[in-house]
Amino acid sequence: MKTFANRVAVITGAASGFGREFARIAATRGMKLALADIEPAALDAVAAELRATGAEVAPFIVDVGNAEAMDGFADAVFARFGTIHLLFNNAGVGLGGLVWEHTVADWQWVLNVNLWGVIHGIRCFVPRMIEGGDEGHIVNTASVAGLLSAQTMGAYNVSKHGVVTLSETLFQDLRITGARLGVTVLCPAFVDTGIKDAARNRPADLASPTPPTASQLMAEAQTRKAVISGRTSAAEVAAMTFAAIEAERFYCLTHKKILGAVELRLQDIVQDRSPSDPFAQKKEVAFTAPV
Repeated sequence: MKTFANRVAVITGAASGFGREFARIAATRGMKLALADIEPAALDAVAAELRATGAEVAPFIVDVGNAEAMDGFADAVFARFGTIHLLFNNAGVGLGGLVWEHTVADWQWVLNVNLWGVIHGIRCFVPRMIEGGDEGHIVNTASVAGLLSAQTMGAYNVSKHGVVTLSETLFQDLRITGARLGVTVLCPAFVDTGIKDAARNRPADLASPTPPTASQLMAEAQTRKAVISGRTSAAEVAAMTFAAIEAERFYCLTHKKILGAVELRLQDIVQDRSPSDPFAQKKEVAFTAPV
């Protein structure tokens, strides 16, 4: 996809981080924007900013993990714009801790947003994109956590591995049906997007019934340290993503130094050996258990 002007982009998680930067770039390309987020004030601020540049913006408060809400969102977008061309399934949250210490509510919250949000985005928008017959592109935000299995990141890892395989399968299904839609799976490493503060939007009905464990508190602190130390900005990742869209490139790995850890995991599989420490080559951000 190389033409953007006067076309329509749908972006979830649009009020901060990658989503906000996707929206900014799309606006500069002359696109019409349907922006979804669960945080009203932040979404209104982004919509106002982009309208001031002359962009046509329609903001929607949407819980991406809610099937009915996503159905309604898609209906509203197609009613407003008639079609869409660029879909960013981007909303995401983070949670750490030893995998056996995650509560049911922890699993539900992370999977609802990170995985079901992408599933609903594909389910609600892609059939109508195909039916419209125009060229288009789908970007699913995963993570290098979808290519590695780092300690104390169990629920997050599961959700992002799900997004990677979902995206790969979507690519294959679109290919065999001849649809004019490209796919990119975005796999960044540590970037300060606001995800470290994702708990601010955690639904009350999915609040953890128990206080944070020592491992969860340590994982949160280590994540904050790693994210803040990251040298790549959300704006730079968004620019890389648009370059991948234009090049019709499927994998968008924004932190090339992480490829060594990805290759190490692949060699563990090929050589039939136990998993290596994914942070063996980057000790400064290694996650450790509390003592």
